Amino acid sequence: MEILIDFPGGSRVDAHFDKFTVPTDQPPTASAPSPFDLFLSSIGTCTGIYVLGFCQQRGLSAEGIQIVQRTHSNPLTGMIDEIDIEILVPPTFPEKYRPSLIRSAELCKVKKHLENPPKFQVTTNIADLAH
Repeated sequence: MEILIDFPGGSRVDAHFDKFTVPTDQPPTASAPSPFDLFLSSIGTCTGIYVLGFCQQRGLSAEGIQIVQRTHSNPLTGMIDEIDIEILVPPTFPEKYRPSLIRSAELCKVKKHLENPPKFQVTTNIADLAH
């Protein structure tokens, strides 16, 4: 996968891939989420994809289901050292599916990549301005 990053003005930094543009921004304008907030929200939305898929595969309604993600930062480093994900289900959600729902949510691809992170390689090259 290739993602093109550009700088449309101000403190905006946008990512382009396939047919999508993902805008990010920083204060004071903050016209879009910050890159870090977008990263954090990708964990919860990825979990949501797996929760929704679990329900759809079993013919269960996802209505009333919510996911609450909480981050806990280390006061010394400021780095997040724990993320809690709570799946809120309505009273009508079958009890027998709750453990399986958790197992399904834990399959989130973003979470799996955080548990086994990729190596990063950063380089510079001269841009081809003809394109």
